[in-house]
Amino acid sequence: MTSALGAAGELAIRSLIERAPLASSLAHAFKTKGFTLALVGGPVRDAILGRLGNDLDFTTNALPQETKKILNEWAENVWDTGIAFGTVAGKRGDTTVEVTTYRTEKYDADSRKPEVEYGKDILGDLSRRDFTVNAMALELTGAQPEFIDPFNGLADLSKKILRTPGLPEDSFNDDPLRMMRAARFASQLGFEIAPEVLTAMHNLAQRITIISAERIRDEFTKILMSPNPRTGITILVDTGLAELVIPEIPKLRLEVDEHHHHKDVYEHSITVLEQAIMQEERLGGANLIIRLAALLHDIGKPKTRSFIEGGGVSFHHHEVVGARLAKKRLQELRFDGDTIEAVELLTALHLRFHGYGDGEWSDSAVRRYVRDAGELLIHLHVLTRADCTTRNKAKATRLSNVYDSLEARIDVLMEQEELSKIRPDLDGAQVMEILNLKPSREVGAAMDFLMELRLDQGPIGEEKATAELLLWWKNRSAK
Repeated sequence: MTSALGAAGELAIRSLIERAPLASSLAHAFKTKGFTLALVGGPVRDAILGRLGNDLDFTTNALPQETKKILNEWAENVWDTGIAFGTVAGKRGDTTVEVTTYRTEKYDADSRKPEVEYGKDILGDLSRRDFTVNAMALELTGAQPEFIDPFNGLADLSKKILRTPGLPEDSFNDDPLRMMRAARFASQLGFEIAPEVLTAMHNLAQRITIISAERIRDEFTKILMSPNPRTGITILVDTGLAELVIPEIPKLRLEVDEHHHHKDVYEHSITVLEQAIMQEERLGGANLIIRLAALLHDIGKPKTRSFIEGGGVSFHHHEVVGARLAKKRLQELRFDGDTIEAVELLTALHLRFHGYGDGEWSDSAVRRYVRDAGELLIHLHVLTRADCTTRNKAKATRLSNVYDSLEARIDVLMEQEELSKIRPDLDGAQVMEILNLKPSREVGAAMDFLMELRLDQGPIGEEKATAELLLWWKNRSAK
């Protein structure tokens, strides 16, 4: 069972024990009841890499109900939402554990849920794992901790390569989501995917369609939030998986973007994503909304492309079309409503800055920019700056300086007028009293007029606002 790894194996065991101190006490609880327990999968891999977190996965020969009894005594909180698939989870201190009975599982050709059968030993359990680097275990209930590596995962870990324990075709047929997981690990860990695994991903890409939108969303999110999303996204596109899970992205590869002088809009979009990531400290760290918006901001271009006589390409209103497409795709992937609304708005607004020339922004335009961006103003700053991918250094410097000027203007007006809380000088109750109205559409129209007045002229006070309102109402009535 144990690979002949010598010093490397001993080092791995020592590293795992040091980085998972609660594992020993949990193992003792299982051993006392006559069961085995092994740390398994990703936590073993991450411990060896020196990046183990507070989420630990274990496998055992105890059936789920027995596991639940043990965890009820060991953990502070226990939940069994995955018990139908052999998994019971618990939390003790800052550490969360998931304990799964040895199992084998596979998907039928048209099923979205796996069929689970409990296994008899840890070797069978490890053989069903997605990749060799995740098919290592540390058995904790023997006389001494035993490092188990039947598929040479430690060697693949040192080579930074992703292989499957058995034939990749069998692995991906059993759980097609593993194809997206390969792209995710490549992005997260900087690993290469073995050629035979890539070939299987390409040949079996259609199998991803049996996986639920929620599981696809979660894997795609992990790719996007990884240190190097370009790697994972490109793998999805090259293997044909992206065509099935987020088809708007590979379509960008076909479109020449003359304005940015890029080979294609795909390359531009990936560059914008990378440049947005470089600015994420403005948003408090890694930010899903800005990464989605950066990746998707130009997906309206394929539908709006037109060729200009004499050469060149235009993408008229691609931001409007792109906002609609982004909303539809994110809804189909079951993203939450707040995320969808934010990405839709940022996509719609990403060209707004370029509509005002070289900085000739009126106070009214600045107010509208802030009002329309709302709570996403800093996101819009990041996206707009990231969207400059020109290779012309003079042009890039000029655009950056103009945007610096815009942000400075916003700061000044923000201090003078509290732009983040823009509201008319009169409220609805005052409007109804002045115009002798009851709650109605006319009151809403009056409030819209006052808001436009506020945006155009800034705060003008109740007296002047009342005079302007009465004049507007008189002219409206006359019409």
